[in-house]
Amino acid sequence: MTIIKILPHQEYCPEGKTIEAQPGTSICEALLENGIEIEHACEMSCACTTCHVVVREGFNSLGEMDESEEDLLDRAWGLEPNSRLSCQAIVAQKDLVVEIPRYSINHAKENH
Repeated sequence: MTIIKILPHQEYCPEGKTIEAQPGTSICEALLENGIEIEHACEMSCACTTCHVVVREGFNSLGEMDESEEDLLDRAWGLEPNSRLSCQAIVAQKDLVVEIPRYSINHAKENH
C-alpha cells in the first residue's frame, strides 16, 4: 500500500489526513474512498479541473500525464509545475504528499 498524506484544507480535511491507497488507484479514488469528498464534477472522466491537486512529494512516481490532462490543467485555479488532475494521477509504490488547492473552477457546487 502507498501512503498519501493530505495537507490540511479548510473544507475537505481541516486537520489534514494520512490514508493508504492501492497502487493503480487514482488519487481522486483514494481520497473519496477515505472520506475526503474532493470535487469531481465530471465524474473522473478528465473533462474538468475540479479535482486538481498539487503533489508536494512523490510527483515523479505518478503515471505519465496525457495530452488531455495537460490541456485541462491550463484552466485550473492555482496551477503549479507539480499540479495534476487527481482523477488522472495514478498512484504507484512511492508515498505522496498532496495539497488540495483552496479554490476550484466549479461555480455550480452543491450545498454552497
